[in-house]
Amino acid sequence: MYYILLVASLCCFACDLNVGTGATKKDKMLVEVVRFDQLESRYLTTGDFSALQDMQTEYTEETRSLIEDVTKIGSSNEPNITSKFLTFFQDTLLQNLIAEVEVQYSDMSDINKALSKSFQRAQKALPNMAIPTVYAQIGSLDQSVVVNKNTIGISLDKYLGSDYALYKRFYNEEQRATMTRDYIVADCLGFYLFSLYPTCCNKYKTEEEKQWHIAVVQWVVNHLSGKTYFQTDEVRKVQVYMQKNKDFSVQKLLEVCNYRFIFES
Repeated sequence: MYYILLVASLCCFACDLNVGTGATKKDKMLVEVVRFDQLESRYLTTGDFSALQDMQTEYTEETRSLIEDVTKIGSSNEPNITSKFLTFFQDTLLQNLIAEVEVQYSDMSDINKALSKSFQRAQKALPNMAIPTVYAQIGSLDQSVVVNKNTIGISLDKYLGSDYALYKRFYNEEQRATMTRDYIVADCLGFYLFSLYPTCCNKYKTEEEKQWHIAVVQWVVNHLSGKTYFQTDEVRKVQVYMQKNKDFSVQKLLEVCNYRFIFES
C-alpha cells in the first residue's frame, strides 16, 4: 500500500512539473519589448533622480544612443548632459508626445506577440540570425528605429497613429500612413535586416539598384510577418520570382549582390 501511494505521489508531482513547464514555455515570448521608455518618461516628467540612475546603470547603451544618435544633443560623457537632456524635453510638444505615448502604449503585449511570431519565422528562414533585444524609447520625432549590433530601439513617438494631429504639421499623408502601431513590426524587421544584409549598399551603381535592394528587403518583411506591408511594383516582381523559384531560399535572396535577374527578366 505504501509503495502504491509513493508511486502515485511521484506521478502527480511529475504531472505538476510538466504542466508548469509547459505553461512557462507557452507564456514566454521569443521577443518582449524592454520598457526603457517608461523609465525615461518618469525622469522626463518628474525629474526623478533614481530613474536617471537606473537609465545610466541598467541601460547604459540605450541611454547613450538616445542622447547621441536620436536626440543628438551632445555626448553622453559631457558633465552637464543630464540637465541638457531634461531641458531638451521640456518643450511643450515633446511633453505632449510623452503623455500620448504613456496612454497608447501602456500595454505592448500585442506587439510582443507579433514580433515573436515574425522572428520565429526568421529563425527558420535565416538560421544564423541572432534574435535581437528590442526596447522602446521616446525620441524627438526624428528616427523611428535605431539598430545597434543586436539591439533594436523603437521610438514610440513615431507610432501614434496616422491621424495624430501633431504629425500633420511635419509629415505628408504618405509618411503618416506608416506611423501607426501596426508598422512597428515591419520597421523592426526591415531595419534589422538592412543591418544584417547591407548587400552592396555602398556599391550601388545606380539609384535603380538601390531600389531593388530595398524592394527585396520589403518582400522579406512581408514574408516573415505574414502581412502585406509593402505593395510596390518592385516588391511584386520579387514575389513572382520567389513563387516561381521555390528552391531559392530567403537567405540566398538577401545575400545576392546583383538583382537584375529578378527585375530585368
